[in-house]
Amino acid sequence: MVKRISILGSTGSIGTQTLDIVAQYPDQFQVVGLAAGSNLTLLVSQIRQFRPEIVAIRQESLLEALKIAIADLDPQPILLAGEAGIVEVARYGDAQSVVTGIVGCAGLLPTIAAIEAGKDIALANKETLIAGGPVVLPLVEKHGVKLLPADSEHSAIFQCLQGVPTGGLRRIILTASGGAFRDWPVERLPLVTVQDALKHPNWSMGRKITVDSATLMNKGLEVIEAHYLFGLDYSAIDIVIHPQSIIHSLIEVQDTSVLAQLGWPDMRLPLLYALSWPERLYTDWPPLDLVKAGDLTFREPDHQKYPCMQLAYAAGRAGGAMPAVLNAANEQAVALFLEERIQFLDIPRLIEQACDQFTPQNRVNPSLDEILAADQWARNMVAQASQELAPSTGSNNTLMAVL
Repeated sequence: MVKRISILGSTGSIGTQTLDIVAQYPDQFQVVGLAAGSNLTLLVSQIRQFRPEIVAIRQESLLEALKIAIADLDPQPILLAGEAGIVEVARYGDAQSVVTGIVGCAGLLPTIAAIEAGKDIALANKETLIAGGPVVLPLVEKHGVKLLPADSEHSAIFQCLQGVPTGGLRRIILTASGGAFRDWPVERLPLVTVQDALKHPNWSMGRKITVDSATLMNKGLEVIEAHYLFGLDYSAIDIVIHPQSIIHSLIEVQDTSVLAQLGWPDMRLPLLYALSWPERLYTDWPPLDLVKAGDLTFREPDHQKYPCMQLAYAAGRAGGAMPAVLNAANEQAVALFLEERIQFLDIPRLIEQACDQFTPQNRVNPSLDEILAADQWARNMVAQASQELAPSTGSNNTLMAVL
């Protein structure tokens, strides 16, 4: 049977690669809905190729131009705009699975809408669980839907867990490329430019996630996501630098055996598995050649170079809405850095300041409203604090005093 899917963030990296899969497997997948941000030209092309039943564009001012651009199509898709339109795409019709490729906390409400509508989730938006885990997981259980990881690291863990009995998981080992600055000495970090931070050595990704990789906040966020997805304590989730990005993550089971998932760096692999699970579809993609891959090396992360990791562990252990504060503060700080309004080393400084000043109303089980309020508070706090920053002194002290 053809699986009917909707894609949130269709013009981004996750969305375009998901549509590549749909184009390659037209007998397996059919597009029901598309939701995009502001890339009108690409969205129009996607509509013409995949003929969805419903489409939303986040930037409301582009809705009329979108209507004109596809006026000749018959039948016409339902066209919507804004945040409400994206939520409608998420919950629409008989789509069986929704791919959540929207960057950042903006993906939380559409994902919740899809879950409440009984859709399975191919989760490429890690912020859904990082910020909303206390709300999202109970909804997944209540509505009986599947939450399948579609990013490379958590997909690797999920794949390794197939056949592992309940209680068999002992430890998770997340691999990190080390990002743009893995071979830089700490002393050079005050000189970092936006262009430097966007030069990822292994992966082609969006600007925000590429900066997260440079700070290693992406790995800290993945630790929190792994905690929610797989139920392990933070003390049993480790990070190791693996520059080649061939091993996408590992698990250790109770008898100390370690299982790993390997492959070339290609986001289509975890996306395809999230959409086809529990099946394995044949692909004509280049198979992994261990001889070509060469040496696989590992090293411990440098906590002085990557203070964001420790901030993430601390926020995860604090629980409640603190991970939402961490995530929102990071999103705001990265946006300011990309706009060249703050320096690279200001990113962890601002995140630490937000976490340190946050006073949660509910430390254990925050409501969705409390999580959203914490998210907005953190964004406002970072925006204000960024205006008061003193010029960087070039120091890079380890940030260990959070919370």
